[in-house]
Amino acid sequence: WFSTGHMSDARQDHTASVLSNGKVLVTGGDFLNSAELYDPSTGMWTTTSNMTNVRWGHTASVLLNGKVLVTGGYGGNYLNSAELYDSSAGTWTTTSSMSNARWYHTASILLNGKVLVTGGSNSYNYSNSAELYDPITGTWTTTGNMNNARGYHTASVLSNGKILVIGGFNGSITYDSAELYDLSTGTWTTTGNMNNAREQHTASILSNGKVLVTSGVDNSNNILNSAELYDPSTGIWIITGNMTNARDWHTASVLLNGKVLVTGGYGSSSVLNSAELYDPSTGTWTTTSNMNNARYLHTASVLSNGKVLVSGGVDNISYLNTAELY
Repeated sequence: WFSTGHMSDARQDHTASVLSNGKVLVTGGDFLNSAELYDPSTGMWTTTSNMTNVRWGHTASVLLNGKVLVTGGYGGNYLNSAELYDSSAGTWTTTSSMSNARWYHTASILLNGKVLVTGGSNSYNYSNSAELYDPITGTWTTTGNMNNARGYHTASVLSNGKILVIGGFNGSITYDSAELYDLSTGTWTTTGNMNNAREQHTASILSNGKVLVTSGVDNSNNILNSAELYDPSTGIWIITGNMTNARDWHTASVLLNGKVLVTGGYGSSSVLNSAELYDPSTGTWTTTSNMNNARYLHTASVLSNGKVLVSGGVDNISYLNTAELY
């Protein structure tokens, strides 16, 4: 790991999106409406226009037209608003609002270019609703409800075009369940349950099409070090090697060599600076060098040059404006 330029704002619970020009757009975070751009060629950050809303716990999705759609989050109240960033102009414009305010929801780019938003919460109410954003019309339409209301879950676009939603929390229960969204029918079907209930986990699509889920928190509020694999061809989960460290609020990035890099997170007693690599060919984890900063609620972005940019988060004391490259 080596340090790179510092962000203008210390931030956690923000988003980071790799743009088509190779730059990384970071948005929001606790009490922030600011946005900034990282240029891998210079290692420097520059500020860009502010979002209309302060927001954190939101989503950011790079659309097929290159614009970035930001949805929901919290900014003094729970937001149903959405806005678009135009990287060529460096400006934000509001677009239609979602039907439901949502925080800690998911947003997935479908093969047809639409964006599927699922679940989340507004205060103590967790949602099973889902809706679709059409970038051509700039409007939202509701689609089929999930079988379970959930926030702090993950959503992954499978190679067959279906969306796999995994785990999460409904206000009282952490789920081991998973379900699939079929765009052609607009409906959800249940698929195999995980071996562990988990929220605040990660889900990564491997080059072989399987989905790797790592750690998170279970129903007893235990932080997990377990990992498991979902096979879309069978709908079954199998246990794979345990990570060295239990962690939640970490990141997982699929590297260009097919391995998965997990960084930071909150461990059993403190914030972690450790990182580890999963090798899909062996199903095992190996430790790699530690980050310069312990951090959780950070972001990790795979750059076009294959390096991984980690930004912001929280250490054991404060919010961070630091960034580093693996």
